[in-house]
Amino acid sequence: MTPRFQFKIDATDGAARTGVIAMRRGEIRTPAFMPVGTAATVKAMKPDSVRATGADILLGNTYHLMLRPGAERVARLGGLHRFMNWPRSILTDSGGYQVMSLASLRKLTEEGVSFSSHIDGSKHLLTPERSMEIQRLLGSDIVMAFDECPRTDRPFAEIEASMEMSMRWARRSRDAFDAGGEHADNAALFGIQQGALDEGLRARSAGALREIGFDGYAIGGLAVGEGQEAMFATLDFAPGQLPHDAPRYLMGVGKPDDLVGAVLRGVDMFDCVLPTRSGRNGQAFTWAGPVNLRNARHAEDAEPLDPRCSCEVCGRYSRAYLHHLIKAGEMLGAMLLTEHNLSFYQELMQAMRSAIAEGRMTAFASAFLAEYGAKG
Repeated sequence: MTPRFQFKIDATDGAARTGVIAMRRGEIRTPAFMPVGTAATVKAMKPDSVRATGADILLGNTYHLMLRPGAERVARLGGLHRFMNWPRSILTDSGGYQVMSLASLRKLTEEGVSFSSHIDGSKHLLTPERSMEIQRLLGSDIVMAFDECPRTDRPFAEIEASMEMSMRWARRSRDAFDAGGEHADNAALFGIQQGALDEGLRARSAGALREIGFDGYAIGGLAVGEGQEAMFATLDFAPGQLPHDAPRYLMGVGKPDDLVGAVLRGVDMFDCVLPTRSGRNGQAFTWAGPVNLRNARHAEDAEPLDPRCSCEVCGRYSRAYLHHLIKAGEMLGAMLLTEHNLSFYQELMQAMRSAIAEGRMTAFASAFLAEYGAKG
């Protein structure tokens, strides 16, 4: 029988790990990149096309889906997988980050967060219990605990108080998830480590999460403006504070060089809107670094976008044609660049999985970063 949730590490190379998460809707190869399906769609992509890029799992946004079309409606229509025609695993975030970053007139209390919708101004209250209920109604496979994500530049006392409240919310999330009947029997729950850039606070957060017990553990509170150097400095200690035998998920990250640096430091899972958002804005990611297809120098370039990429876009279309589509505002341009970017991200993840398995992750990272033009 397929397990509810099982994580197996197949190989390690330094802090880097490669393995497989087994769940009822299929296996998730790690390190894994999850394309973001904010409103039950990965923008500019069909679900089967997303799968064809190599994605094993998608991310859905609790905040956006609770507001439109509504979690209860999705449940009546058979759940998120049927609603969006994605039969494989879905991870849903808790909604906490979006409430803090998007909602207006929000008020934070021990109970939760009351806020006004950014869509129509309607009033809502999101608590750990309600977040678990929404994710249960959506039918998500990996549920995220409800937390608060303060900026890393806030005063220490404020970050400490926020972390402690997030840990109390983590306990409430665990209790509410476990009361979810059949959904709890089939899904997994991840806790979220907080503490900004402070090693001591993150150690306390990790200890609280370990005591509660989760299937996986996310590293939250990064990629919120602190910069890559500060993020990597935090990742030098944060993953090791979490259980070795559970997946570690770095939320909201990132650029290709961010992914490589984080995998080197022991991270197993990622999500980010960057490959899709950049594709819609004319930017492509390649093994030689980012390319802006709006630049005039591509207007008569008959070469493929990335000769090392095996995706259909690179095999069938020239830089000149992609430049034309972007400059003309044709939607096909956004579609093709999104498909390429998602394919590139998945090829990068597969390359890292192979490098770890073969014991050459450090050499791979050095070579990649040298060609990509980024600092490790």
